[in-house]
Amino acid sequence: MHGMARYAVVGGKVLLPQGFETDAVVVVEDGIIVDVTSEAGAARTIDARGLHVMPGIIDLHGDAFERQIMPRPGVHFDLQLALADTDRQLVANGITTAFHGVTYSWEPGLRSRDTILRMIAALDEARPHLACDTKLHLRQETYNIDGEAEALAWLAEGKIDLLAFNDHTPDMLKKQSDPQELMTYLQRTRLSTEDFRALLAEVAARKDDVEASIRRLAAAAVAAGVPQCSHDDPAPETRRWYQDLRCEISEFPKTRETAALARAFGNHVVFGAPNVVRGGSHQKNSVAAADMIASGLCTVLTSDYYYPSMLPAAFRLERDGVCDLAAAWALISSNPADAAGLTDRGRLAVDQRADILLVETLTNRPPRAAASLVAGKTAYAGKGAPAPLG
Repeated sequence: MHGMARYAVVGGKVLLPQGFETDAVVVVEDGIIVDVTSEAGAARTIDARGLHVMPGIIDLHGDAFERQIMPRPGVHFDLQLALADTDRQLVANGITTAFHGVTYSWEPGLRSRDTILRMIAALDEARPHLACDTKLHLRQETYNIDGEAEALAWLAEGKIDLLAFNDHTPDMLKKQSDPQELMTYLQRTRLSTEDFRALLAEVAARKDDVEASIRRLAAAAVAAGVPQCSHDDPAPETRRWYQDLRCEISEFPKTRETAALARAFGNHVVFGAPNVVRGGSHQKNSVAAADMIASGLCTVLTSDYYYPSMLPAAFRLERDGVCDLAAAWALISSNPADAAGLTDRGRLAVDQRADILLVETLTNRPPRAAASLVAGKTAYAGKGAPAPLG
C-alpha cells in the first residue's frame, strides 16, 4: 500500500459532500484525491464492499494522552512512548488529524510549565514518526499570568495550532472544600493540602490582571491566524465578550442560552463525543450533547477524554434518530476542519488530502475502523480491512 502512488477505493458506501453514493469511486494519487468518479480506470483498487468509506475523523480537543503520560497518580512515563501509544489509539479509532489538548496552568505537575515545554519538544521530535497528523491545542489557564509571555512567543513562532482559554481557577476555589475534588487536584499537582490551598489563594489574587492577559493573547492569536476557543462558557455574556476578541469557537458551553448565542454569532459549538455515547455528560448540571445537536446548537464533537468515542457517536446519533449519518459525520469531519481552518481535509472531494476511513458495521457490535488512510498511506489496518491493506 505504501508503494501505491495511484489507486482507487471502490465498492463501498461513500460519503461525499452531497451525501452517500454506492457507486462512487475515489481515486487517490500521491496522497491527494484526484477524482471521484464511477470508474476505477487503470488504477489499482481497494475493494471496500460492505464498508462505509468516510472522511477521516478530525479531533479538535483530546486530552486522553495525559493517561499515557501519567497512568497512575505520580507515575510518569517517557513522552515518546506515551505519544507513540496514543498515535496507535488515534488511527485505530479512525482519527486522522488530532489536536492534543495540552493544558498550561499555574499548577505544578501534569499541567505545569515543565510538562508543556517537554510536550512541545517531544511532539516536534515525534511528528515524523506518527501516523496521525498531530497538532498542538494550547489550553491556556487564564490565571497563568506567569506563562503569558511564553504563550505569546509560541503563537508568534507557529508552535500553536489552536488556542483555548481555560478558566478553571474560580471553580477550583469553590471545589477545594470537596474532599473528592481536592484529592484530584492533590494527585495532579503532588502538593500537600496546605501547600495547594496556599498556592490557589496566591493565584486567585491575580484576578484583576486576567482580562488584560486574555486580550493580549487573543490579539496575538488573531495576528498569527490561530483559531481560538473559549472553554466552559458559563453564560451568554461570557461568549459575547470572547466574540469581541474574535475568539469564535465555544467549547462546552454550560447553558443552552450560551450555545444559542454562539450559533447566532456563527460560532462553532463543541461538545464531547463521550457525552453522546454515554447518553449524557459525566458532569453534573451539564447539557446533553445529543439534545444540543437535535436543536442545532452543536456543530463539532471531540474525543474529549476518550478517543474511541468519536466514531460510534456518529452512528448512535443516526440510530437514535437525532440526525442522519451524513449530518452526524460532519460533526467529526468537515465541521471541525472548518472550525480549525483546515481547508485541505474533512471531505472526500477532488484536491483534498486522502484522509480516508473504512468503517465496518457488525450486528450487535460497535462500528469500528477497518482501515485508516492518512494522506493516502495506510495508518491502520485491522481485522476486516480489504486487500491490499489487510
